[in-house]
Amino acid sequence: MGRAGLNRKTALATLTLVLATEAPDIDSITYFAGPVTGLQHHRGITHSFLGAPFVAALVVALIYGIYRWREARRKSLPDAPPRLPPNWKLLYAYALLGTMVHLFQDFTNNYGLRPFAPFNPKWYSWDIVFIIDPIMLLALILALVLPGLMALITEEIGSRKPQFRGRGAAICALVCLAAVILVRDFEHRRAVNALNSRTYRDETPLRASAFPELINPFAWNGVVETKSFFHMFPVDSGSGEIDPLNQGVVRFKPEETPVTLAAKKSRLGRVYLSWAAYPLVSVEELEGGRHQVQFEDLRFETAEGVAQHQRPALTGTVILDPQLRVEEMFTGRLPKNAPNQ
Repeated sequence: MGRAGLNRKTALATLTLVLATEAPDIDSITYFAGPVTGLQHHRGITHSFLGAPFVAALVVALIYGIYRWREARRKSLPDAPPRLPPNWKLLYAYALLGTMVHLFQDFTNNYGLRPFAPFNPKWYSWDIVFIIDPIMLLALILALVLPGLMALITEEIGSRKPQFRGRGAAICALVCLAAVILVRDFEHRRAVNALNSRTYRDETPLRASAFPELINPFAWNGVVETKSFFHMFPVDSGSGEIDPLNQGVVRFKPEETPVTLAAKKSRLGRVYLSWAAYPLVSVEELEGGRHQVQFEDLRFETAEGVAQHQRPALTGTVILDPQLRVEEMFTGRLPKNAPNQ
């Protein structure tokens, strides 16, 4: 965004945009307090409309400190060349823009965010882009690298070095990002419409979602919820086919028991269920009358992975003692001697 033209209006524009588009992820420090705390606060207040102006102000305050430090150093140098002065109101607008772009990009993927926190803790996601999109990354990297390589060539042949370079490449990268979003949105709607157009084991879908794969914009992981089960299968939005290779997997909803209710009332259970879009809870009996309750979110699983018994991604686990009191709770793989979080 800076190279596309915003860096021509004020000094420190690019630095402000770089920091602002990353600043909302400062909430990742909450993971140092434990995985449950991290899951509870990740993409929360710093990823909300209420928090965005404060995040932008924090970025501008940091930029101001950097500016004062650089100016003190520059004035100590003889014959220091003049620089474009910073426009602090415009820099704040840039910081707010960068923060909102971060929120928008997080909304496009299948992890989502809570834009109305803390008043409304509901998660929202567009589900059109994978958490890491290689096409977007490639476009941005090329837009950064190619102008530098071209500058080396022009210096070799003695051409005049431009004051601002890379504008064309930056605009092309932004257009590429917009094109990816538009194409994926179109194909996503086709996939969801295909899922809602049929019944499953004579049951009508209560809801249906299509979640993106890494690269192919026509390949989606479909999840359909009915009254008694979840149905998972690949969807080809290009042809409109559902489960063309007969890879579908049915996951029946488990019966609610005192064990599952106790796990759901735990801190991890409350946090996980407030975040998960398609939660599934399973129970395993342990020695001594203890129970291991696992929380899964089917939006991060595939029918193929379930058929091959691959460990689910982004799981949560609660260990209960025979009296259904929480002994341990954690996210991810079962650690040895896991402490309470």
